[in-house]
Amino acid sequence: MGTKLDRIAEISKENANMQFTSIYHLIDKELLIKCHKELDKNKAMGVDGICKEEYGTNLEENINDLVKRLKSKSYKPMPTLRTYIPKSNGKQRPLGIACYEDKIVMLALKKLVEAVFEPRFLDAMYGFRPKRGCHEALKALNWVIEKNRINWVIDADISGFFDGISHEKLMKCVEMRIKDPNVLWLIRKFLKAGLMEKGEYRDTEEGAVQGSNLSPVLSNIYMHYMLVLWFYKEVRPTMTGQCFLVVYADDSVCCFQNKWEAEKFYEMLKERLKIFGLELAESKSRMIEFGRFAQENTKGRKPETFDFLGFTHYCGKSQKGKFRVKRKTSRKKYREKVRNFKEWIKQNRSMPLKELMPKVKSKLNGHYNYYGITDNYPMTNQFFNIVTYLIFKWLNRRSQKKSYTTRGFNEMLKYYPLPSPSIRVNIYER
Repeated sequence: MGTKLDRIAEISKENANMQFTSIYHLIDKELLIKCHKELDKNKAMGVDGICKEEYGTNLEENINDLVKRLKSKSYKPMPTLRTYIPKSNGKQRPLGIACYEDKIVMLALKKLVEAVFEPRFLDAMYGFRPKRGCHEALKALNWVIEKNRINWVIDADISGFFDGISHEKLMKCVEMRIKDPNVLWLIRKFLKAGLMEKGEYRDTEEGAVQGSNLSPVLSNIYMHYMLVLWFYKEVRPTMTGQCFLVVYADDSVCCFQNKWEAEKFYEMLKERLKIFGLELAESKSRMIEFGRFAQENTKGRKPETFDFLGFTHYCGKSQKGKFRVKRKTSRKKYREKVRNFKEWIKQNRSMPLKELMPKVKSKLNGHYNYYGITDNYPMTNQFFNIVTYLIFKWLNRRSQKKSYTTRGFNEMLKYYPLPSPSIRVNIYER
């Protein structure tokens, strides 16, 4: 099946105007079983309460029945279970948990749609794409600002992007490349499947539910036509100065050489989003002077900074005195990570050390793997120090009697050493 999808991707890459009219048949028994095997057995269950293990007990029978329903178009996705996770600003992020069988079909559909669209996505997009991620987006942004004549940056925040996606506009975008009516039918089925929240059903008239296998590629298609393709095919050719775009999911940074063109684009962007049923979050979006000449132009004041993918970007200099973009963990993300660890160690302080300390080690390594990036050693070291302090503090609150002196705690760390902070991502390696 991988070969068939690879062939679809190859055709899509070679033919910019290719429209696929008959690909639904590729969602067959072979692909569905493959998707079943790939799904994580530890993920939460949907409204039907069926897990991977239970579904797999009669896998052959279940998949055969699923294939039959897909062919006859009697298949109907169940509503997504709505859940929430806390955000750093005190609000909650809505997520959806699909039923297990729906997860299988969504993953198969995602593979098919991705094979068609992935080769046509422009390099400026980094979110939810194979072999791309946050660090690649940061490296690209670093290159754009340091190696080009960039003087102005627009930090654009789209208000409620995932929940505000217009189904009508999205389907028109999908139809630019996929004309197979059966595939379009199946996508609409998932978009209109509805939500189940606190035992009550709610229709989904717009939006792509976050947390599903399908929503990342659909949101990328929307962003591709709404912003990225428009920027590079229609906006950029009208500009006299250099301009670039770096996009990760719903986060984007627009870079310009000329101030007046940056201002012009900012207004154009508002109008463009309206066409697609979205709007800028004005309180979070702004245009700032940023680049190699910002320090001189701000007359001694420090140039403004902007946040992107958990890092605060600021103007700095190399050891040789040349302009450099530097970054550090954003204050918002740092506080969130410290707060999360504090809550975790507080709840797990009674765990035996042989279990607790390896988990702490894993959490630190995870933090370093993401935030251990060029120029950010001071912030990763600060995080290491606060984590060490919190361990000492909460281990001493296991009981009324103090568990460790400073010396005793240091001796314990010799038996359970914690990984030291280190730079694990070189921003200049592309």
